[in-house]
Parts: sequence; C-alpha cells; structure tokens
Amino acid sequence: MGVKKDIRFGGETYDPVYDKERLKIQLGRVFLTVLDRQWWTLHELSRVTGAPEASVSARLRDLRKDRFGGHVVERRARGERAKGWFEYRLGGG
Repeated sequence: MGVKKDIRFGGETYDPVYDKERLKIQLGRVFLTVLDRQWWTLHELSRVTGAPEASVSARLRDLRKDRFGGHVVERRARGERAKGWFEYRLGGG
C-alpha cells in the first residue's frame, strides 16, 4: 500500500496553484523515508526530506488519512516523556 494517486490537499489557507506540487513532493519524500519503519524525530525527517518540521508533522498526519493511504503512523516519546520529544514510524504490516 502506497500513497494514493488521487492527492487532494485542503485547508483554509491551501491554494493549489502555489501549494499542490510542493505538498505532493513533501508527502512523497516523507513517505519514502518512513518506509524503512525505523523511528524518526520530526527534526531528523526534516533534515532528510528538506521540509520544515511543521510540514513534516502535517505530512505524517496526511498519511493517516484514507485519501492518502490510511497508513498507521505510530508515535512514542524519545527519552524522558516530560521533555516532549517524540519519534514516529510507519506502522502496520
């Protein structure tokens, strides 16, 4: 199961003229990176994909949506939970 071809981003500030291709590329880069099913922080994913951490976080949320494949994206604390550092990985089969 990959990212579905019918990519429909949305949101109040979304403008397909400016955003669709950029977000599509970000989504593809994040997806290809997490395919290894290893644990990644937003910072690490940002460094590898070239996308800002906030964008990486949004693309991980997108991957959970049915229209983007309905993937399981797991989250856990890295280190002390109270410090607020989290890491993510593609879960499931």
